[in-house]
Amino acid sequence: MTSPNESQDKILSNKQIKYLRGIGHKLSPLVLVGKEGLSESLVAAVAAELDNHELIKVKIGNNSGVDKKHAAAFLPQSTSSFLVQLIGKTLLLYRENPERDKENRIKLPKSEQMRD
Repeated sequence: MTSPNESQDKILSNKQIKYLRGIGHKLSPLVLVGKEGLSESLVAAVAAELDNHELIKVKIGNNSGVDKKHAAAFLPQSTSSFLVQLIGKTLLLYRENPERDKENRIKLPKSEQMRD
């Protein structure tokens, strides 16, 4: 099974994922998946928050009926983001926003170079 992130042009390195997990640790969930499940309005809300913050937490509510593994595959694919981490029913998603002010963007560490 392939990760939803592998379908994108840019792949996050382990170093970058570790960095984003460190930043994400202190974040509170900005989007809550409720009884409507993975609706178009939820995907739009996640996309809007990714535009505003680049790194967000999404919490899957207990009464939502949404499988966390399905959400972990569906949301990154639907929003062109990366699944950084899945802990319990909380997803940590990242999507770079080049339109944000340079000072407000998340500066990822350089990825390790691939050797031939």
